[in-house]
Order: sequence, then structure tokens, then C-alpha cells
Amino acid sequence: MAENVSHWAEVPLREILTYLDEQVMFDDTAEYITITVKRRHGGLEAREKLFGHEIKTKKQYRLHHGAFIISRVQCWHAAFAIVPDDIPENMIASQNYDQFEISPEVDKQFFWWLSHSPQFIETVRSSASGVVIEKMVFNREAWLQKTVPLPPLSEQRRIVARIEALTARIPEAQALRTEAGKETENLLAPVEMQIWANESLAEAPLLKDVTNFLARGRQSQQGESAHYLIKTQHVQMNYYVVSNMTLAPEIAKKVLPEALVKYNDILIACSAAGCLGRVAQYKETGKTASTDTHIAIARANPDLVLPEYLYAYLKGAQGQYQLRSRERGDWQREKVGFRLTELNLADLQRVPVPVPSLEEQRRLVAYLDGLQAQVSALRAAQAETERELSALMPSILDKAFKGEL
Repeated sequence: MAENVSHWAEVPLREILTYLDEQVMFDDTAEYITITVKRRHGGLEAREKLFGHEIKTKKQYRLHHGAFIISRVQCWHAAFAIVPDDIPENMIASQNYDQFEISPEVDKQFFWWLSHSPQFIETVRSSASGVVIEKMVFNREAWLQKTVPLPPLSEQRRIVARIEALTARIPEAQALRTEAGKETENLLAPVEMQIWANESLAEAPLLKDVTNFLARGRQSQQGESAHYLIKTQHVQMNYYVVSNMTLAPEIAKKVLPEALVKYNDILIACSAAGCLGRVAQYKETGKTASTDTHIAIARANPDLVLPEYLYAYLKGAQGQYQLRSRERGDWQREKVGFRLTELNLADLQRVPVPVPSLEEQRRLVAYLDGLQAQVSALRAAQAETERELSALMPSILDKAFKGEL
């Protein structure tokens, strides 16, 4: 049975923690491993390996197994850890870290979970000084005077067992949620590959044949004008991010009328690792805008292809494969030769586009929109599940340190 938290003793941290400051005696020819302690209880990690003579600041400290360690400069962000038992003997901590031996009267795992509680984090934050959060510095002596609620050792161990039993399934549930998310992302791909099968490409017209305008932009010098500039960052996969960037007035005058973006135009990212092949449909009105050299405009010829159909194809599995596998567009490599991965105009022109009748195009667009709505609803449900899973751990810990577990 849970013990009433009001019966827990308020114990000064000084009584249960002992500051550890064993300095390292360096051997210039020996190798050492520096560390970092990650924010939000992210744990202790190796940072870099250096020989003794490469370490400029010689005041470094030996790490102690099982010690509680705080990053003095990241303390506001809960950069705490328990030093693992299996760390190498040559792993060291700089002056930016404080280590404390935990009393035998305190279960180390209980103290670790306690460090997640809002009350504990407040003891640390209220012991930090500075004006800017990112530059707050931990005051060790002030912190050791703070108190924390501490039940008897037997109760600590019972609480730890209860917390770990309740939280054991959270990582498994999160992994399943992540896997389900990946599967959701791929739900439309088989359908799209069935609609636009490889066989449909054999006699298909090319992108240059079904567009009235197909070109990459030419101007990018920015300045104060009413002419907006669309860059790679504005073309995300399946959506356009409104641009507030503008061209310089003298440069805006050089943009040809046909190169101005029109409603329903399709924007295609043509370069930059991780961005190549992204497509978005432009739905803005009442603005003058054009693209820089990294974004192409594909303007559908409405007599041959519906803008919505062309967009559905280019953002779909087959269209993406065709865009990203053109002669000079290898999106899986950082660079081609000495330049960034690139999808040039010749590449774009050769992209095959299956073109059924306009009536069939309308049917396919409506069908895919319906499927997309179902996928979006599923993603929303999964996002809600993720939020619930993320809130589960704090809820369990809150109950634990209120004596409700």
C-alpha cells in the first residue's frame, strides 16, 4: 500500500549527496574520453576522444559509477544523469559538470525518478543564476541546502518497482506507434503504383508535352518590392509555405510574364539534398511571385491534363520515382560531381506522364482525395495516441511522488 506523502521526511540534499571532485592526473600520451550530459534526462554520452596533450583545460574530473551528475550550464533543461557502471575508466568530466555520490540510504533508481519531478527540477532551477536561460549557471552550494521529500528505503524500492512495472510497456507501445506511422505513410503508394503502373509509362507523353510552361526560375536577389520570391524552403512535400521574401525591384523587372506563378501551378524542388522532388500546388491569388533557380514551375495544359491530376501524379509514388530518378537527379547522394544533387530542365522535360481522358482524370483525383482524407484521419488519431503516450510517463511520476501509486 502506498505511504501517504505527507509522512515523507523533507531531507536536505546535503544529507544524502556528497560532492565528488577527484581530479584527473593527465598522461600526455594517454587517450581520454570527454562527455556530454543531454537535456531532459537524455543521459550521459561520449563526446570525443583526445590525448592528454590535446586537452587544453587540465582541470578535469574522474567519473564515478552510480554518481548523480548535473550539467552546470544546462541544468535549467534537466541535463541530469546517473553515471553508468560500464563507462570506460578513461572517461572524464569537465568543470561544467558536478557529480554527487548518493547515500546508501537512498535508492539510486528512486533518486533518478525523483529528479524527473517538477519539485526536484525547481530545486535545481532556483539554484541557478543568470539573466538568460541558456546561460544560467548552477550554484552547487545553494542547491545542496534545498530539501526533497524522502520516504523510507523500503517505500522507495516499492515505488521504483511500481514505476518500472507501469512504464515498461511505454517504449514498446511507442515503437508500435512509430511503426504504424510508417505504415500509414505508405498506405497510398501501392494504390498509386496500381493506377500508374510501369506499363502505363511506355507510350505516355512527357511532362514537356502536357504543360504550357515548364521552367526553373532565374532570379533570386532579394530586396524591397511587392514581388515575392519562392525558394526551396517554401516548397514542402504536398504543401506550399507562404513566402514573405521579395525580389529587389530592379531584379523583379527582369522576370518574364510567363515565369510569374499562377493559381494551380505545380512547384517542384529541383536541388538540395533531402529536398529534390518535393512538389506543392500554388493556391495563392492576388500576389506577384516567381521562383528562384532551385524551384521549377509546371503549368498544366488544361486541354490535355487537369492541374489537380498532374499534381496528384507528381506527388504520388510513381511520379516521385520518376522525378527523383532522372539522369542527373540522384537524390540519395549529397552531391553529383562538385555540385549539389540537381534536377535540371532536361530531366524534368523527360518525366513521363500517363494521360487518360479528362473524365477519368477527374474520377482518379476524386478517388485519391477520398483515400487521402481517410489517411489524414488515421494520422490524426495516431497523433492523439502519441500525445497520450507522451503524457503517460509524467502522469505516472506525478502520482508516484504524490504517494498515489
